[in-house]
Amino acid sequence: MLLGEATHGTSEFHRARARITERLIARHGFTVVAVEADWPDAEQIDRYVRDRPPVDRDGAAFSRFPDWMWRNEEVAGFVDWLRRHNDGIEDSRRRVGFHGLDLYGLDGSIAAVLDHLDRVDPEAAAVARERYGCLAPWRQAPETYGRAALAGGFASCEKAAVDMLRDLLDRRLSRGTAGGEGWLDAEQNARLIASAEEYYRTLYMGATNSWNLRDRHMFETLRSVMEARGPGTKAVVWAHNAHAGNSAATEMGRRGQVNLGMLCREAFGTEAALVGFGTDRGTVAAASRWDGPMEVMEVPPAHPDSYEHLCALAGKPRFLLDLRPGRNETLVEELRRFRPERAIGAVYRPAAERENHYFQASLPGQFDLYVWFDRTAAIRPLAPTAPLPGRTGSWAGTATPTARR
Repeated sequence: MLLGEATHGTSEFHRARARITERLIARHGFTVVAVEADWPDAEQIDRYVRDRPPVDRDGAAFSRFPDWMWRNEEVAGFVDWLRRHNDGIEDSRRRVGFHGLDLYGLDGSIAAVLDHLDRVDPEAAAVARERYGCLAPWRQAPETYGRAALAGGFASCEKAAVDMLRDLLDRRLSRGTAGGEGWLDAEQNARLIASAEEYYRTLYMGATNSWNLRDRHMFETLRSVMEARGPGTKAVVWAHNAHAGNSAATEMGRRGQVNLGMLCREAFGTEAALVGFGTDRGTVAAASRWDGPMEVMEVPPAHPDSYEHLCALAGKPRFLLDLRPGRNETLVEELRRFRPERAIGAVYRPAAERENHYFQASLPGQFDLYVWFDRTAAIRPLAPTAPLPGRTGSWAGTATPTARR
């Protein structure tokens, strides 16, 4: 079940996904929650919700831009619900996991691999330090690695990253630890490093290649987690509409771009449900530039040609639209032609919204279901001071007072 969002900073989207996910877990046996976030950050939350031993690692979870995307009261409430739910399950293997699918956290993943190998295989840790040393100058600002690679004049770090991943996989299999949580964490972090190295190296060579690499990484990570949990595993994914919908029914697909929703549809067929979320107006949490501070911005009424405008004309404050074959056939046929659809990410520029924040799509081909909120409000970020999860009995430590409601 892929649950989307038209923006990264809307309270109603987060709260609706949380309630839907709680029901899927409690009534339908879902045991994996996978989000559009980096593995090492989500791993800290996973250790809290499944009561796994914490790790001594620098930095609180989700402290990198855009920190408010996951460090907010709405997500905190769901994470604490997940901990309470898991506390009632005696068999630790049946507890619901919380995992990250994205690949931006290069520095955190390198630290996680080295930390794991220091504990279980110091000899391999020494090899990893030597290999990952190639990436050391760019760990804090990996986008500069891409510019350096494009300019040339140095050997890329691709071989070192791939060799380390291959060695980790070989060690895990040869030692019979294929089911161990520690090895799964190390493997996924090593996979992230290899993918991130390629992603940042190709970032300036064209949007399609880097986009496809990122979404294929998310899909492969999702499959790895599901396979590790065993046959019959059910997963719910939280990601932007641009990742959760089927890109084949959008202008992205026409440009040759694949995404997580398309790959899940191809792999799982009708066993994958793709759910989009939309809104007409309100406020949103976003930044006006990359790496900038969070602002609460006004979202103006949707463009007159857009799907969002059509939904607003329905006059309903909220609804669920069933777009599956055989349901609402007359309406679905009317909605099938390409129209503009709004997409707001971590960066939002309302003054140039039509140029920057709409793309063409066919809603019935993109989603199976569509959740609508006419007016929405910005998410509520947590306080910036928070120790590592698990040390104070809460995943976020010192959050804003209302976060513990």
